[in-house]
Amino acid sequence: MRLLVLGGTWYVGHAIVSAAIEAGWEVTTFNRGTSDPFLEQVRAVRGDRNQVDDVRALVAAGTWDAVVDTSGYVPRNTLDVAHALAPVAGRYVFMSTVSVYRDWPIEPLTDESALLDCPPDAGQDYGEDTEDGPTRYGYQKVGCESAALLAFGPDRTTILRPGVVLGPREYVGRLPWWLRRVAAGGRVLAPGSPERAIQPVDVRDLAAFVLRTITDGASGTYNVTAPIGGTTFGDLLAACAEVTGSDASFLWAPDSVLLSHGVRQWSEMPLWRTSPGVWNVDAARARGVGLRCRSIRDTVSDTWAWLVAASSTSNHERATEIGIGGEKESEIISRLA
Repeated sequence: MRLLVLGGTWYVGHAIVSAAIEAGWEVTTFNRGTSDPFLEQVRAVRGDRNQVDDVRALVAAGTWDAVVDTSGYVPRNTLDVAHALAPVAGRYVFMSTVSVYRDWPIEPLTDESALLDCPPDAGQDYGEDTEDGPTRYGYQKVGCESAALLAFGPDRTTILRPGVVLGPREYVGRLPWWLRRVAAGGRVLAPGSPERAIQPVDVRDLAAFVLRTITDGASGTYNVTAPIGGTTFGDLLAACAEVTGSDASFLWAPDSVLLSHGVRQWSEMPLWRTSPGVWNVDAARARGVGLRCRSIRDTVSDTWAWLVAASSTSNHERATEIGIGGEKESEIISRLA
């Protein structure tokens, strides 16, 4: 199988490339070359997807059974790139997001839930960010999905909509923050209830599903999350304590208490959000065509192993936004004790 990955050096793209190499596929990556860990294992085509001449050079570089687009964010650009690749690639797999849904994160979701509106030729300023509702990111990912379908047609297009993705090499820093905080020990402020269900998908399971859809020729749209109700926040933090060998004890603070102290959802308290639809995304369609999800403990354990390795450092700007400060955490704990 000949695979082209647009992006392919950071997180999701890295996992896809790694899985394809392990499967014996011939892999080409297309990126600017600012960070490429694969060296001689892939055919690396250097270029910027926003530069017409670079995209033309990519098209001239070969033919592929499938292209996986992990770096498409602006509909107009995705449309241009997909149109250019349509004659030289058999299938287009677009990495989208559950943020494309009109009611995320307020309402439970299925693959058939209503989407936001965005044309396939929209520019980078389309859409708006709202409080606990639609985002510009979500609007534009909808337009990118439409662009992929317009260029390749429904029979040659696969659209994947992951929820929260965790695992080794996570640059956003959500699970890494929890691991480091729990490893530090002591009393740890935990959000809401340990029984709150969560459904993150491991990045390697997402990558395996990408390859499965290509191998099987599975077209259409698929939510990609762990099963609803299969894992809890308590399971996550217990696994963090176990794999780090920590003596941490968890103080579970009600949502109302955290909100009254101005704790920012999703960032100051990673993975905590009170909206009922956040962890209620049905992925039955994906499971029906081969999605398999490992245990949260395996994800946590392997992420910790990656973190403690000498090379496991990341200075991504998004990681600086994650985690509650020690002084604020101690203040809330003292008020609850």
